[in-house]
Amino acid sequence: MRLLLDTHVVLWWLVDDPTLPEEFKAVLDHERDVYVSAATTWEVAIKQAAGKLKSTDDLPERIRNGGFRELPISFEHTVVAGRLPLLHRDPFDRMLVAQARCEGLTLATRNAQIQRYEVDLLAV
Repeated sequence: MRLLLDTHVVLWWLVDDPTLPEEFKAVLDHERDVYVSAATTWEVAIKQAAGKLKSTDDLPERIRNGGFRELPISFEHTVVAGRLPLLHRDPFDRMLVAQARCEGLTLATRNAQIQRYEVDLLAV
């Protein structure tokens, strides 16, 4: 399975949060095609700068160095994200939906708003 991780899933994984099911952690340990979007590190850096996310200053770098495959943002991703129905206004989540659609990835999330879109999902 080719996965794209939502930001909260990456953060839970980094801190070994018990919210993340053990069977999902096992998938992450064995799956080679697990992606993290550039939008995720961007979102984390912005939320840290705004004081909305308390953690070590190097959190975006820890995500980058977490062993996941990087998914850059392309022109195609931005066009698809911009044309999504306004079911959810969070631009980072909309980008993840667009990237999952464009790249044929399954989006791993617990976000109920994202689950309203037509995209392959793995509820975490």
